[in-house]
Amino acid sequence: MNIFTNHFDYSRFQKLLYTVNSKDTLKLSDIERNKVNPCPTWVIDRGETLVEIGAYCLMPNHFHLLVRSKDEKDTGTFLQRLLTSHSKYFNTKYDRTGSLFQGKSKAEHVVGDNYLKYIFSYIHLNPVKIIQRDWKENGINNMEEVKKYLSEYKYSSFRDFAGEERKESKILELSNFPSYFSAKEDYINEIIEWLNYNNNEK
Repeated sequence: MNIFTNHFDYSRFQKLLYTVNSKDTLKLSDIERNKVNPCPTWVIDRGETLVEIGAYCLMPNHFHLLVRSKDEKDTGTFLQRLLTSHSKYFNTKYDRTGSLFQGKSKAEHVVGDNYLKYIFSYIHLNPVKIIQRDWKENGINNMEEVKKYLSEYKYSSFRDFAGEERKESKILELSNFPSYFSAKEDYINEIIEWLNYNNNEK
């Protein structure tokens, strides 16, 4: 089932990625309800983060995160806060009960430089499935449409890597990730290469 149904759901989850990633116990609901000292979510002082987020992508029924773990316990705390907060919000808003996320989160350790570099592209290419579900099996039908869609997709970190200045870029903490892409053109070219490679393989 879908875990995001509209722009507000996606946008709120992006704020959660930023807010709950803190050694302090920060609650997005408390921040948004604070009438005495109103503070935009993106400018709060989080203190020390639990994990370092390198990339993310939100899809209608799932999401992908690339995180650098500082401590295994802290990573678990971050994910628990993230999933619990979104589940409570979603169940209340849509008058539903029960678990929103099925089973345990799937985690995979990234080993090797080449694979880590690929993960940045893999995560950001996910939205292509929204406009063409079979693109990996059958190739891209309309390359220009796909490139435009990816560049305008708000709910991933693609636009941050493509050089757009926006408040959501504060979700990312890239200082301890390798600098594979020295300029935004390098990253965009990397994505296009993967799209073209997939097409050429068909």
